[in-house]
Amino acid sequence: MQKGITKLKNILEGLPEPQFSSEDYMMLYTTIYNMCTQKPPHDYSQQLYDKYRESFEEYITSTVLPSLREKHDEFMLRELVKRWANHKVMVRWLSRFFYYLDRYFIARRSLPPLNEVGLTCFRELVYQELNAKVRDAVISLIDQEREGEQIDRALLKNVLDIFVEIGMGQMDYYENDFEAAMLKATAAYYSRKAEECLKREKDRVSHYMHSSSEPKLLEVKVQHELLAVCATRLLDKEHSGCHALLRDDKVEDLSRMFRLFSKIPRGLEPVSSIFKQHVTAEAQLWSNMLRMPLAARRFADKKDMVGMQEQVFVRKVIELHDKYLAYVNDCFQNHTLFHKALKEAFEVFCNKGVAGSSSAELLATFCDIFSRKVEEKLARRLLFDKSANDDHERSILTKLKQQCGGQFTSKMEGMVTDLTLARENQTNFEEYLSNNPNVNPGIDLTVTVLTTGFWPSYKSFDLNLPAEMGLLSDENQHRKLTWIYSLGTCNLIGKFEPKTMELIVTTYQLSWFVGSALLLFNSSDRLSYSEIMTQLNLTDDDVVRLLHSLSCAKYKILNKEPSTKTISSTDHFEFNSKFTDKMRRIKIPLPPVDEKKKVIEDVDKDRRYAIDASIVRIMKSRKVLPDFKAIKKRIEDLITRDYLERDKENPTYSVDCPPKMTSPSNRLFQRTKMELVSVHSKHEGFQEVDYFKEYIMEPFCNKRRPQSATVEEITDIRARISSLKDAMAR
Repeated sequence: MQKGITKLKNILEGLPEPQFSSEDYMMLYTTIYNMCTQKPPHDYSQQLYDKYRESFEEYITSTVLPSLREKHDEFMLRELVKRWANHKVMVRWLSRFFYYLDRYFIARRSLPPLNEVGLTCFRELVYQELNAKVRDAVISLIDQEREGEQIDRALLKNVLDIFVEIGMGQMDYYENDFEAAMLKATAAYYSRKAEECLKREKDRVSHYMHSSSEPKLLEVKVQHELLAVCATRLLDKEHSGCHALLRDDKVEDLSRMFRLFSKIPRGLEPVSSIFKQHVTAEAQLWSNMLRMPLAARRFADKKDMVGMQEQVFVRKVIELHDKYLAYVNDCFQNHTLFHKALKEAFEVFCNKGVAGSSSAELLATFCDIFSRKVEEKLARRLLFDKSANDDHERSILTKLKQQCGGQFTSKMEGMVTDLTLARENQTNFEEYLSNNPNVNPGIDLTVTVLTTGFWPSYKSFDLNLPAEMGLLSDENQHRKLTWIYSLGTCNLIGKFEPKTMELIVTTYQLSWFVGSALLLFNSSDRLSYSEIMTQLNLTDDDVVRLLHSLSCAKYKILNKEPSTKTISSTDHFEFNSKFTDKMRRIKIPLPPVDEKKKVIEDVDKDRRYAIDASIVRIMKSRKVLPDFKAIKKRIEDLITRDYLERDKENPTYSVDCPPKMTSPSNRLFQRTKMELVSVHSKHEGFQEVDYFKEYIMEPFCNKRRPQSATVEEITDIRARISSLKDAMAR
């Protein structure tokens, strides 16, 4: 059998081998038949089936692929056609040799037929590796023929037949791996050609025609025939139209399309319309993706309404706007038509709202939370010495100030200034201690003085200030000093029986409290919950958190009685002198604090203050607030006159009508209605006026929308009003 397979390979490679005779064929078939019909364990059907596949894989790997890899362009295509033809011959002959497998073994086991196995080997090993190179070579030959060169069309036909045959009855490989790329390349080719044609005609005019011929030649003839005649078909093509270019982010092709269509009258209007549709659709897609998570949050706790989904939504809107604004600036050369299309697309999208929240609410939330978060992050960096240097911070603040205004960064600039002054105060404090050794507390103490109005609000505690800390009070008689222990950090040396260890407490909010609690055990071996709370002057919540971290968490610095996982007011605590750890320096973990809720509460509080201030300013300037019933009545009248309309999603809200209501024709429509009513009320009772009311005024005034009346109709009615006024005057 192996000799027969080797002989077949040699024949395909053109090596000197005699052709298969009938005796050779029958000998091979009989050998394989005998190997498949013996009783187990001497039935070799599965091994022969595997050998069939291995024969193709070995031949392709050792012979076919090396011969294809060393050739390029048209030579590669010729080699591929030859190898594909040889492969089909090999599949046909080996399938005959192994025919018994096809009839019985494969049918019983529901395995792929031999013919399919042979084609699959070529597809997986040869086609998958080379299809991109083959496609590019074919497209290159097609472009050469378009340029007028002679090519081997039969070669291209044979190559493209491989794309069809490799799919074994399906067109997927031909359509996806060749046709799609060919259509895009064709569109790009003819776009370039159209641009070149226009340029060549323009050169002809400049060289030997009168300049007056240029607009007639280019705009009336060439551009009309190249673009205007088939503009709609060009823009709507599935793989190369404007939609496809926007979808695939083809920046260069979009620029070329703009340059071409800008040269024909009203040629950019359909392009801008498609651009608007695409932006609206993509924005709406993201809105729908985020609608469900946002809607789900409506049923959550009210304090948790502002979450990551809102932040993601607004950031995505900003990214989309930046992306398509870059398209307008770069691809569409800042054309006003595309600026308008982008603006209207985002108006449509933003005015719809998301999951019961208007876009204005989401944007306001995003900005407020951003402002608060920036302040808190800056405060953390400055207070915990995580900032690279002040110059970097001031550089960031300068950029924020340029973007958001001075009011946005005024507090943050004050923070940086505070830290600069604090370093000077620390230097003065250290000089004071060196000059007065009798008041030195014996610890390395660093104090940062903060101005209350600049920094985020922090919880303060009523602790007695030691006499050693009176320096600042003496030097600053007009400033009140409040210690914010929740921002402090401390390192303690713990002398345990196994070894001495350094305890590091740097966690935000409770670090000093943990250190103070541990220091209590220097003077007492055993303390109760109430004694610790009294001596530290802390609330129940804070005491529970710090004692839990010291007695129930990872490092049990204190022993608790009873030994439970919760803290109660009846518990007693002792210093755990036998505590040890493999590290000499350990960080004591503290339970996390939900800071997000606090940020949201602070933002809501700031909003209330801002609203209160606005109300006071309005009342100071207006002095008197009208009756709400009068305001409601005027709003209803404005809705009737189409200056306002009810919000479709929330009828309790009134919104301004779209900008189209303020166009000249719409203002003329409203003015005409008012004049009709005025003329009728002034001359009511005359026969002419009654006829005027029934047949002219009432039908026109029943039109609610300006779009329902043409300009010609309005002009005609105004002429009738003028005639009626003249008649009444006579």
